[in-house]
Amino acid sequence: MNTNVKIPSSWKQFLLSLLATTISIAITFGTAALIEHNKKKNEKRQIVMMVMYDMYTSLKSIEKADSSIRQSMEIQKQLAEDTTQFNNITMARMGRLIPNIEYTETIEHIFSSNIETINTVSNVLFTESVASLYLMRHNYKTMICDAVQQELQQNIAFSTARGILDFDYTQHALLSCSFLKGMQNLFAQSKQMMKVTDNEIEAYSKERFKIEKSLEEDDELVEEINKIIELQRSIDASAAKLKGPKK
Repeated sequence: MNTNVKIPSSWKQFLLSLLATTISIAITFGTAALIEHNKKKNEKRQIVMMVMYDMYTSLKSIEKADSSIRQSMEIQKQLAEDTTQFNNITMARMGRLIPNIEYTETIEHIFSSNIETINTVSNVLFTESVASLYLMRHNYKTMICDAVQQELQQNIAFSTARGILDFDYTQHALLSCSFLKGMQNLFAQSKQMMKVTDNEIEAYSKERFKIEKSLEEDDELVEEINKIIELQRSIDASAAKLKGPKK
């Protein structure tokens, strides 16, 4: 008995067509999913590098501020050992040693206030580390930099040798050291969590510096800004004439 069943050619053609269609759909959706995955992966990396760069530059600024406090205490030590050194200590020199940090909150706002950005990163621990570092950055400015400057303005401490020696940096130095160490640990943890190397951060920093430098040196932009400023001055001058002299 012959058990072989012949499949009509029309059915073969149908099955082959169905198979081809199925494969085509699988490839299309698979490719689209792969593209979307790579897109999200790239977006995530860009956000992470942007935030890591912000953390890096903030940390460098705070390291500089911490160093200025240490240098100020070294000057106090030299002066305590030899008060005649006061003549060599200028106000300008001491002014440069007042702790100060510079940063903008643009990236912080982008990262912290946009839930979509946080979801793209999709790492809760990293988000918490970044938020903690931003809080410490703000506290460092208010609790150390602003506090030192306010005390100096109130006491005019550097006008005499005794004033320099009496200015107590101890609390500020201890607090600065604590903040700096905590932020360095958060930065190191963030790098490890997101698998970011020092070389990648350095490369990203150089690229950002080039972009920022080119914007600063854009003559056309500077010219347009000057035009706007000059226009506003003309408006203010004309408006002042309309108001007439003050009675």
